[in-house]
Amino acid sequence: MKHLTTEWPLLKELEEQLVRTLQRVFAVLLAALLEEIDQQLAEARDKRRYQLKDKRPTTIQTLFGEVTFRRNYYYDRQAGAYTFLLDAELGFDGAQSISPCLEETAVELAVECSSYRKAARTLESIVGYAVMSHEAIRQLVLEAPVSLHHPVSKRHGRVLFVEADGLFISRQGKGKRAKEEKILAVHEGWKRNGSQLKLVNRRHYLHEGAGDVWERFEEWLMNEYAYDPCRDLLIINGDAASWITACREYFGKRACFQLDRFHVARELRQCLSGHPRWREVRKKLAKQDEEGLLVELNSVVGTLEDEAKEKQMAAMIRRIESMPGCIQDYREWLSEQGVETTGMRPM
Repeated sequence: MKHLTTEWPLLKELEEQLVRTLQRVFAVLLAALLEEIDQQLAEARDKRRYQLKDKRPTTIQTLFGEVTFRRNYYYDRQAGAYTFLLDAELGFDGAQSISPCLEETAVELAVECSSYRKAARTLESIVGYAVMSHEAIRQLVLEAPVSLHHPVSKRHGRVLFVEADGLFISRQGKGKRAKEEKILAVHEGWKRNGSQLKLVNRRHYLHEGAGDVWERFEEWLMNEYAYDPCRDLLIINGDAASWITACREYFGKRACFQLDRFHVARELRQCLSGHPRWREVRKKLAKQDEEGLLVELNSVVGTLEDEAKEKQMAAMIRRIESMPGCIQDYREWLSEQGVETTGMRPM
């Protein structure tokens, strides 16, 4: 056995090396195939309509890794615009630099892994390098079309209701400031139990440690409620604290944010109690008539005879205007998404 002195890599190392080699080969083949298809499109095009301008290089990220190729750039005389025939023919946007297959895989991993960061790490292990950040994957999920056809697992429906609030807890020790605990109560709707209403599957999330509140909360939803960001919708109710209103940017079109009417009513009462328009303002708020409420609030500006109240009222108007839909009934928004709202109640 002395002649067997060659040191071989472990099977795992051989497998990894072979996968990377195959990826490089496939990337070259894909680039050559795309350029060949592009050339055939160039020869078969309507030359009176499509004027060839030049060839332009592009690089896209794929499951094979980075693929660079050149494609023809045309002026479409009929449409009066520039275009790439290859992109239109194969159903992709070369300007986005992400292949459709990679995009679909990233979105599916985000749902299956219950974390955008885990999805990014899984993609990295597949491709061999950090092909997409967790934030890039989250943006893909936000932009993906909402599907009504995904199966609902362990869930009452597609909608989750969230009440967000901060609770200040005193800390022992002289000079220590109170700490705000970020708490989110979640449920799936209402169910009548005799003469009483009961919240369906109610749970609480307490944000602890570092990290973005809404990112950590979304991971928790995926684990606790089988939340699917490509299917499910969120109704989020809370005051105007910056960490709460940040949900609008984080979830985008997947969520409807509502300013908590208790906090709104309390602030309005502080400014308008005893004012001639107070009764009409209360009516507009009770009906969740956002447009009508803004009309009423603007009408009282300059009539409060108190500088502090005037500033407070102006700030409230700006706050409501900056978050369109924050006063309106969330059920209107859900109806626009094709969701049946029978049995749903105000937040």
